[in-house]
Amino acid sequence: MTCDSMPQLVHRGPVTLSAQIADWLRDRIKAGEFTPMTDPLPSETTLEQELGVSRPTIRKAIEILRDDGLVITVPQRGTFVAGDLDG
Repeated sequence: MTCDSMPQLVHRGPVTLSAQIADWLRDRIKAGEFTPMTDPLPSETTLEQELGVSRPTIRKAIEILRDDGLVITVPQRGTFVAGDLDG
């Protein structure tokens, strides 16, 4: 899976790269690009390669979304949109 409409990341701005990536993924989730509990988000490897950032940056972005209750990560399966986004 490749990432459509890549974000314009600002490397030296006041917002961390992980927060920018989390916002970009949040927008894609809210736009309905991923079916809750069915379609995984792009893998860490895919995001790392496509966005040109480090694995820890991707992991922090996913952690932000997980802390916000938007996604869940299932070991060996991937990261999925949580079932109830309205709750």
